[in-house]
Amino acid sequence: MAGSSRTGRPPAPRMPRRPATARAPRDNPVRRLVLRARRAWDRPLTAYYLILGASALITVLGLVMVYSASQIKALQLSLPGSYFFRKQFLAVLIGAALLLLAARMPSRLHRALAYPLLAVTVFLMVLVQVPGIGMSVNGNQNWISVGGPFQLQPSEFGKLALVLWGADLIARKQEKRLLNQWKHMLVPLVPAAFLLLGLIMLGRDMGTAIILTAILFGLLWLAGAPTRLFVGVLAVAGLIGALLIGTSENRMDRLSCIGATEPQSGPNDCWQAVHGIYALASGGLFGSGLGASVEKWGQLPEAHTDFIFAVTGEELGLAGTLSVLALFAALGYAGIRVAGRTEDPFVRYAAGGVTTWITAQAVINIGAVLGLLPIAGVPLPLFSYGGSALLPTMFAVGLLIAFAREDPAARTALAMRQPRFGRKRAGGSGQNRGLRSWNTMRRRAPARSSGER
Repeated sequence: MAGSSRTGRPPAPRMPRRPATARAPRDNPVRRLVLRARRAWDRPLTAYYLILGASALITVLGLVMVYSASQIKALQLSLPGSYFFRKQFLAVLIGAALLLLAARMPSRLHRALAYPLLAVTVFLMVLVQVPGIGMSVNGNQNWISVGGPFQLQPSEFGKLALVLWGADLIARKQEKRLLNQWKHMLVPLVPAAFLLLGLIMLGRDMGTAIILTAILFGLLWLAGAPTRLFVGVLAVAGLIGALLIGTSENRMDRLSCIGATEPQSGPNDCWQAVHGIYALASGGLFGSGLGASVEKWGQLPEAHTDFIFAVTGEELGLAGTLSVLALFAALGYAGIRVAGRTEDPFVRYAAGGVTTWITAQAVINIGAVLGLLPIAGVPLPLFSYGGSALLPTMFAVGLLIAFAREDPAARTALAMRQPRFGRKRAGGSGQNRGLRSWNTMRRRAPARSSGER
């Protein structure tokens, strides 16, 4: 009979075949790497580690390059070859103490520091213009002698004062809901900034004035200034800047040296700008070696201050300069992240102001070395020689570290970390083997029996 088996039993029903499923695609290593990087960016402590690591690497590499770039200058002045390095190293030690102090201070103490710092800075900037007290360096009246070989430039502390005071002022007005009125947006922030700018311009320091203007615009932008108000202030500042540049022969000469390729290519001598390009061009991919720069032997003025990036390109090559750019980009990204993720208005404005300050100054310095911007005479933050510029910058980095630590998610992550010290080893004496070790410094150790009553 059709359909019957040989045993006479009905045939067992066959299970329907499962449709063929497509094999899962193999895991793409590039995609896996991108996912890991994205998860790392989203961790609560990413900004904290970026600020700490990038600033430390920039400072250490800057010390190395200051030592390399300043030896010839020191010998020309009949000084020991490590003279400028030792002064910079001392400034780094003091700056590290200021950084740790700022990183441990709560926001309320930063806000309380704003007004005294602004008052002291204005007083010192007025003293700069007093004959017999103020000192002139390279034609700029911006310095005060503090004894021996040490000098102080109060205008560098004006950047920090404007950031702290402006952030506190705008935060208070936001709490009172006054920022929707243009007069509260501008007054007294813009007049106070113009006071600092006027005192700086009395000393003919156009570079520092540009950085202060960038900080002012950064604070206004973060405060949500309307486009018309923002454009109006920008137009007034641009008009004043054009007037100051047009009335100064020295500034016009610097402006005409943008893009120069020969020292005598135009009516003005662009020696410094052109030799900065020569230093970068001769470095190649990996440079001529640390300490092997040729341009620092009297060809490149200000090799250890304004043009230290050119010496870095000559000795460390394209790899070294790109590393420095990457570190500044990481520091800027971390500052923007801190400002964008906080709920505290003061932290938002202060972090944004510090990030604007460091980023704008780095762009102006590197742009001048590359021949894309006029030489403004501003140092590379945390990198160039100069204690007056280094100390307030390191304090500002400490502010960013403090703000990154105050984020609720970062605070929780820091509290959950296990300390390296204070952790009990497994084993030991017989009476201590069963005891549980503590995981954090906040948790108390278990009670132990000492045998005494």
